[in-house]
Amino acid sequence: MENISLLNHILSSADKLSVVVHTHPDGDAVGSGSAMVSYLSERLGKDARLIVPDAIPDNLSFITEGMSVLDAGAAPEEALERIAASDLIVVLDLNDLKRTEQLCPALESSKAVKVLIDHHLRPVLEPFALAFSEPSRSSTCELLYFILKELEQGNIGALPTKCLASLMTGMTTDTNNFNNSVGPDTLKMAGELLQAGVDRDLIIDKLYHSDREERVMAFADMMSRHLTILPCGVSYMIMTEEMQRSYGLEPGETEGLVNQPLNMAKVRMNIFLREENGLFRVSIRSKRGLSARNLADAAFHGGGHECAAGGKLRWPEDIPDRDSAAAYIEEITARFLRNETTN
Repeated sequence: MENISLLNHILSSADKLSVVVHTHPDGDAVGSGSAMVSYLSERLGKDARLIVPDAIPDNLSFITEGMSVLDAGAAPEEALERIAASDLIVVLDLNDLKRTEQLCPALESSKAVKVLIDHHLRPVLEPFALAFSEPSRSSTCELLYFILKELEQGNIGALPTKCLASLMTGMTTDTNNFNNSVGPDTLKMAGELLQAGVDRDLIIDKLYHSDREERVMAFADMMSRHLTILPCGVSYMIMTEEMQRSYGLEPGETEGLVNQPLNMAKVRMNIFLREENGLFRVSIRSKRGLSARNLADAAFHGGGHECAAGGKLRWPEDIPDRDSAAAYIEEITARFLRNETTN
């Protein structure tokens, strides 16, 4: 892998390091961020800290258990001070510093050396002295695993136990438990981590068998009463802020809902809209042959991977008001499918 020697020099030369991930951190962001901090602090003995733009969802908090995490939403001044004092900033699981939202100005103005490790398309590389960008990877955790393995000359036994478990966890979530974006290296990584002693059964229990009752009931209600399946094979769900409050959902607990309708044979693509702070966060999942990424790019100011993408839907910029979202989805998907068929 190219640039490993340069990365080794950069890491060795740094004293105070900050590891930063994207806003609304998911399993891949938290897993890769936790793994990087574990490697830097436990293996290299560095002063390293994970900074998240906002809180880690409770259902993912086990990944950073025992680790000091700086939540910029709860402690903005401390986060900015840490960034300003850092001589190296490692940015993970995002293709543009704008995805750190309120942290972006501080990161852009920082004089620290910046390194990017990411698997998303169209990275903005200008701020970075060194970038590892491989969209073909299943996850940032997969990419980071092979980078760390190279740094240790193939000896993954040198990697801290916490680091290995975090990498397995993030890769598992971003592949939806090996349901999408899986390549030969994904399975190779999983096999090597199992051989190294990672307890995958415990990770699966934490990720998929430890839900609060409110989350399970919310998923059931959304699927039974709020899922619209169009004749073309596209389905969609819209969850307003009022609905989230009525379900008693906590931040991050809608993660994974977008995948559920794809269990049905007749659903080729599902679109999930979740209202947040005056706009809709959009998640799109599709089956092979239909591009979630192209739809996100064309209709939702977003992007992502071929079968897993996301974006935003705003009003009044994109639609007249919140209640127009369903009509917009139906109109835009019909147009999109015509274009996809034509192309």
